[in-house]
Amino acid sequence: MYSPTEDSVQLELRESVAYVFMNRPDKLNALTMPMLRELTATIGWCDASEDVRAIVLTGRGRGFSAGQDLSAVDSSLPVDYEAIVKRGYNPLVEQIATSKKPVIAAVQGVAAGAGANLAFACDLVVASAQASFLQSFVPIGLVPDSGGSWWLPRLVGLSKAKELAFFGDRLTADDARQLGLVMTVAPMDEFEEVVAKVATRLAALPTLAIGLTKQAMHAALGMDLTSALAAEAKLQGEAGRTADHQEGVKAFLEKRKPAFRGR
Repeated sequence: MYSPTEDSVQLELRESVAYVFMNRPDKLNALTMPMLRELTATIGWCDASEDVRAIVLTGRGRGFSAGQDLSAVDSSLPVDYEAIVKRGYNPLVEQIATSKKPVIAAVQGVAAGAGANLAFACDLVVASAQASFLQSFVPIGLVPDSGGSWWLPRLVGLSKAKELAFFGDRLTADDARQLGLVMTVAPMDEFEEVVAKVATRLAALPTLAIGLTKQAMHAALGMDLTSALAAEAKLQGEAGRTADHQEGVKAFLEKRKPAFRGR
């Protein structure tokens, strides 16, 4: 079992679901460089562990994440945001996006700036009715980072993405769901139960098939149809050689529920 070296990140393994907590509730889980590095390392461990079949990224307290902790940078000097993004945020976004395990963002409160875009980098977003999302970059003279300029146009269309980025308006959980950014919205008193149900359901599925499906879909975003079809065929060949595929076919023929093992 991996133990995060930073107090700002916590890891809990509940059966085959790993819960990764951003743990700065007094700061609405605002992000610092050590915290970003530890989140990347923790999710990387979860991705490699045979004991983990699904990952939940969430925050302690009333917020998911308020984004970059501006108090952690010296505003009296020119801030090298390029280095911060390249060394801190980009590795974390890539770790989430390329994880072979499904990653769920469990957003219980505010997700602002990089916090919102980390949620959108996850495979699925479950939000509480009190959750909100905002692109808080342009209003302070910055541009969307943490994949925001890549994810948003693909998720909501170019025009809507520009609207969200330019104005930085707050999206409610219901607004985000209508735009397709959120899978489901749960009342706050049912939120943890709904997150657990979604995560448990994902953990029971063929994990390798989920990872290969993620790989196919993400790669296809930059491919023409012919290339995407070729990639699908290659990945289908890999999936067809897994033990879980054999179990799925056997269970179908025997008219029973399959027992997948993530292999």
